[in-house]
Amino acid sequence: MLVNGHSLCVERNGPENGPAVVLLHHGLGSVKAWQEQIPVLVDAGYLVLAYDRWGYGGSDTRPELNVPAFTTDLEDLHRILVQLGIRRAALLGHSDGGTIALYFAAQHHSLVSCLVTVAAHIYVEPKMEPGILAIKQAFETDERFRKGMQHAHGEKYNDVFHNWFDGWHRMESLTWDMRPVLAQIRCPTLIVQGDEDEHATPKHAKDIAEAITGAELWLLPGAGHMLPQEFSDIFNPRLLQFLEIYTAGERVLNG
Repeated sequence: MLVNGHSLCVERNGPENGPAVVLLHHGLGSVKAWQEQIPVLVDAGYLVLAYDRWGYGGSDTRPELNVPAFTTDLEDLHRILVQLGIRRAALLGHSDGGTIALYFAAQHHSLVSCLVTVAAHIYVEPKMEPGILAIKQAFETDERFRKGMQHAHGEKYNDVFHNWFDGWHRMESLTWDMRPVLAQIRCPTLIVQGDEDEHATPKHAKDIAEAITGAELWLLPGAGHMLPQEFSDIFNPRLLQFLEIYTAGERVLNG
């Protein structure tokens, strides 16, 4: 799908008259990261849109990421919804994808029915730096990790990693704080994080939930950063419960 001058790999599954749910993958992820969620959402009657963001997976290569503002990614998401005729959608974002979802919900109130973020980040905690460096070491020394990246992104996996790492190591990224933006979010919101997340403390999720009026906070004991993949048996039912409440009126709106 051609979006803003570059080609994006977009998957559309489920009934066309179902409430739309857009899945936004994590910073080193792709559509493949949602394999535990897509069939469950489709079976529940949702129209599921999952795509590889620009620079990832089956989408076009990209010279660099514009983190932490994610300006181009936000423009791409808006254009995807317009081109596909999606008038309102629920957003589910993981890590970087969660941050994108937060920004988008703050900017486009009429387009977002509800919002679920998992391990989203809104500033850089001291804990994040060693976590990012540990991922860099894994990329350089762990063959299994590199093969996983190659499986998700093909031959551009090396570019994917370095775009992500270099983006988060810019000075403006280290001093970034998007908390003032969160008060602009008006839709029902569920904030999810594992209490053993390797990259952020539970305070991070609490700060997000406190900044959004009416937001629900769910800290999952024993879960780490890859909660949707590793705890899908617990996460999926809670996700469906939340979506059922806040997308009930969306079934025939899109298309």
